[in-house]
Amino acid sequence: MTSLDHLKRFRQRLYYQLGPAQDALFDLMDAVLTTRSISSFVELSLSPLFRRKWPSIYAAVQDTYPAPQCLMREYAQEIPTSELIVLAGDHTAWSRIFAKTLQERTYEHHPQPLSSSKPITLGQGYSTIAWVPEAQGSWALPLLHERITSFETPLEKAATQLRQVCLQLAGPILFLGDSEYGCAPFVKHSCDIDCDQLLRLRPNRVLYQAPPPYQGKGRPRKHGAKFSLSDRDTWHEPQEQLLLEDTDLGRVRVRCWNTLHFKQAAKHPFSLMMVERLDAPSAKPLWLVWISKQELSVTQLWRKYLRRFALEHWYRFVRQRLHWTVPQLSTPKQMEAWSDLMPLLTWQLWLARPLVQDSPLPWQKQMTSLSPGRVADSIAALLARIGSPAPDPKPRGKSPGWTKGRKRTPRSRYPTIKKRASKPKKEEKVAA
Repeated sequence: MTSLDHLKRFRQRLYYQLGPAQDALFDLMDAVLTTRSISSFVELSLSPLFRRKWPSIYAAVQDTYPAPQCLMREYAQEIPTSELIVLAGDHTAWSRIFAKTLQERTYEHHPQPLSSSKPITLGQGYSTIAWVPEAQGSWALPLLHERITSFETPLEKAATQLRQVCLQLAGPILFLGDSEYGCAPFVKHSCDIDCDQLLRLRPNRVLYQAPPPYQGKGRPRKHGAKFSLSDRDTWHEPQEQLLLEDTDLGRVRVRCWNTLHFKQAAKHPFSLMMVERLDAPSAKPLWLVWISKQELSVTQLWRKYLRRFALEHWYRFVRQRLHWTVPQLSTPKQMEAWSDLMPLLTWQLWLARPLVQDSPLPWQKQMTSLSPGRVADSIAALLARIGSPAPDPKPRGKSPGWTKGRKRTPRSRYPTIKKRASKPKKEEKVAA
């Protein structure tokens, strides 16, 4: 099967997974792929690939509910099983500050580099598990991109998603997580998942060594000596230490300590790695946790964590190029339906990569390995060539519109939900 036939069959299979309003929804996706920038959601109806009137854009998002689990199974079929499958997890916020009629608005973390205010916004959080296919580059292909409800935490959602994804994949799996996931709650939520984990730690974490042998008196100890990442006096001699020469980072020193654990997860030991750039003294060390039943390979394992940043590129890409946060939708269901299209669009770009030629703007350089944005800028000719699985629309006449004299009911307003967690003890807050 050629790459062109593969892409056509992939689009055909996904067409039947979209449910009601699939015709308008597929036209909407083609319009997104071929439109560089918009200031409002309705402008997508101006695309020549959207063969309907502008109200069909909102009707498509309102009337359809794509099944993320079914779509995930379709994506999983495209992942080769002959090599290590690298997954990355993270969560981000869709800011809806002024949407007082939107249900399930919560306080979300949202960095604001140009503002002195706190990095907090009002909106809804979304958790993502993505496959990172390349060692270098900006490609991250999401398998699940779902809303975090008001009764879920990002850690619980990520563990649930990771468990669902691992059940659909065959072969060795490595999960990469940011410093928010390098904590005791996530380790306990994901301890039964069949995958290796490489998690980053915050530099103020406090760990503990394995307890000493039981002496026969009193209660057996759960923790050994303290290991504080910010206090060198608590560090014991590492089990392994290497000095490496990296082409990009220069001289790198890697130290490894075994059988450490979090205070609240004493039954789940792990290995700890410290990565230092000797040629850049001002650079902070990178602390990594390795959770696996396999032996630790220090030489190459720490570099695999750098692949996690492809997910950060994907978040920026869906906001700036796929217009993820442009629509001002009125219900969480509509926002979820629109968000389910973001992975689907990204996978189409990935399969179209070998079929398009780079068409840079006059001030851009030619690229040999195309990024998602470059593929999107060149995909219009390919879509015109392969066509759409959706049939041509059938005109149904003009809608009568709102009945004259009929009263309009104001939409209900909903308070912002503040998630409350049980307050830990003072000593546990530092040790977690």
